[in-house]
Amino acid sequence: MVQIGYTMLTEQADPRSLVDHVVGAEEAGFDFSVTSDHYFPWLDSQGHSPYAWSVLGAAANATRRIPLMTYVTCPTMRYHPAVVAQKAATLQLLSEGRFRLGLGAGENLNEHVVGGGWPPADVRHAMLEEALQIIRALFAGGHVNHRGTHYSVESAKLWDLPGEPPPIGVAVSGEQSSALAGRLADLVIATEPKAELLENFSRHGGEGKPRVGQLPVCYDPDRDAAVRRAHDQFRWFAGGWKVNSELPGPASFAAATQFVRPEDVAETIPCGDDPAHFVQAVKPFVDAGFTEVALVQVGGDSQHDFLEWARSTLLPELRSAF
Repeated sequence: MVQIGYTMLTEQADPRSLVDHVVGAEEAGFDFSVTSDHYFPWLDSQGHSPYAWSVLGAAANATRRIPLMTYVTCPTMRYHPAVVAQKAATLQLLSEGRFRLGLGAGENLNEHVVGGGWPPADVRHAMLEEALQIIRALFAGGHVNHRGTHYSVESAKLWDLPGEPPPIGVAVSGEQSSALAGRLADLVIATEPKAELLENFSRHGGEGKPRVGQLPVCYDPDRDAAVRRAHDQFRWFAGGWKVNSELPGPASFAAATQFVRPEDVAETIPCGDDPAHFVQAVKPFVDAGFTEVALVQVGGDSQHDFLEWARSTLLPELRSAF
């Protein structure tokens, strides 16, 4: 059975509300949760971007059952990998073993703030691979020294280590990243239902490992209102990650999507309150081989209504279908 998750989207709600939302997701019966980790929202209309790791710490304390996960953290520029390892180990302890560390090569939108420039994709993947090696070494315990191409680590040690380190997921969008994930990750992460990504992941060592996808949705009893909200806050999604990872700020995303129409968004994001449309949108992920799908309800102010509808209607429909 495919597991259905809930996304704490930090770009569309303040930190207290995000914690309240994930508590509601646990009560509604979602199987797991994921959390975005940004410095900027994609569009000004989203309006938020609190520090994800503080939100996760509060969420770990406020919930009891639901697994938590970064979706995703970039451990290469804004955060040094040694610091990411410390944060992840702490979250695993606070959540009593419910945390998974989702990692990716990052977006210019968030990483540019530290002033290090924005390297090409192959360099970013090399940085991610080296970062993964450092994080794994720190999770293993003891002091770590590292002199690499991109990072140095000087006698680092994690003093508070969980009995089991958090599983590490790697986000993929193409052949290079899916091969890296197959070699080095415990699970794979993707936002597009492309079977070839999972096939390449399996060929490089990922066979039998979890595959986590993500799908934006926009519930509202008024379908026209749902389409307007999805267009206002999520039209950036139409660009795809190869484009989106290069754009430096919300103004760039607004310019890049100025000709995207509401009906274009409605073709890729299920809108309204017909659960059949939502089931149909999840199906490509299931058919591609994903074992988990995290839903993103578009609109920070709409979460409580969505969670109640998910509890009463959507989750039973999805579990019946898959």
